[in-house]
Amino acid sequence: MIKNIFSLLLFLLITIFAVEKVNAEIVVINVEGIVNPVMSEFITKSIDAAEKEKANVLIIKLDTPGGLDTSMRSIVKKIISSEVPVVVYVSPSGARAASAGVFITLAAHVAAMAPGTNIGAAHPVGVGGKMDKTMAEKAVNDASAYIKSLAEQRGRNAEWAEQAVRESVSITEQEALKLNVIDIVAPDMKSLLETIDQREVQGSTGKLIIQTKGIKISYKEMGVRHKILDIISDPSIAYMLMLLGMYGIFFELTNPGVVLPGVLGALALILALYSFQTLPVNYAGLLLIFLAIVLFILELAVTSYGMLTIAGLISLTLGSIMLYDSPLPFYQLSLKVILPAVILTTLFFSLTVYLAVKAYRRQPTTGSEGLIGLTGEARTDVHDKGQVFVNGELWQAWSDEPVSAGNKIIVEKVENLKLKVKKQTQS
Repeated sequence: MIKNIFSLLLFLLITIFAVEKVNAEIVVINVEGIVNPVMSEFITKSIDAAEKEKANVLIIKLDTPGGLDTSMRSIVKKIISSEVPVVVYVSPSGARAASAGVFITLAAHVAAMAPGTNIGAAHPVGVGGKMDKTMAEKAVNDASAYIKSLAEQRGRNAEWAEQAVRESVSITEQEALKLNVIDIVAPDMKSLLETIDQREVQGSTGKLIIQTKGIKISYKEMGVRHKILDIISDPSIAYMLMLLGMYGIFFELTNPGVVLPGVLGALALILALYSFQTLPVNYAGLLLIFLAIVLFILELAVTSYGMLTIAGLISLTLGSIMLYDSPLPFYQLSLKVILPAVILTTLFFSLTVYLAVKAYRRQPTTGSEGLIGLTGEARTDVHDKGQVFVNGELWQAWSDEPVSAGNKIIVEKVENLKLKVKKQTQS
């Protein structure tokens, strides 16, 4: 009896183990671009999914110039607490792990790089505004302590890690391997998987053994939601969305009832405001852009002979240049984006204002108001009363001065279906 029970338990264990081996997989995600909340959410959810699926290992193919400190720390904390081994692979050739990417790479259970890649330049930068000397020193000390702790926890070169923060040093993959900054240089994914097979790493719950031989690879891509959010988080895209939103709303205000431009404008403006939450926006620049819009609108009511439009153009240009307050190149607007946008915006508002003013000043062509200014002929003598022929019809008329029958007349006023006229002067 005991023997049968033992055999049954052994069979169940073997079956469960076999099922787990069949379901186990190597998860590979591709991450490139600026480290922002979208990247943080994607990596975090990928690690959660890998843990839930009991994956053997999660490989992050990384290529980043850096990004936000808060997003980087969220990623690092998730990697450190992961129950699944995480491999950061700086790839393909030409990729880099700069700034925030250095922290993410050093936090990995296994750090790998492809030939022709580099890592380093992790000096903190005041993304939300310029830091004074004291604040800059605090930021550097905080980042240095953080990156040293990560390197020491993973048994990597803490001295170099501190230099990457304090001195912005950057090194190639071969130098990184030699200095014990990374663990592996692998030319491709196949080579990486062969190298890390049976490697033992220290996980959050103890020792973990990475198994890759005979395990299927599952490539996970960003979903549509993450891709859209990542695209609109680009500084240039966010800037264009803001301008398009203003176009739509302005067009709706000057042409009530069209609806579609207003709806699309509001949608674009909401997306732009979402993007600005993840970007180092300078509110002075943003206010200058709004001021430019106000100046363009004022052209409708104020005769400025183009001065308000010129002021709006200057305000829009300065606001666009100042919009993002960061020395990081990937958080700055290029003049190739600003100049066309400013020119198109000026043309759009100038044309819209011109058409609105032209429509406002246009002489009415229907109803009694449409008769004012028309010429006709006096059919009878006109003074206190008389008849005139205007616009194909006979009208009762009067005039301040006598007008003889047969003279050409001009309509000055319409009152109670009677026309006030005057004699047309010969030119």
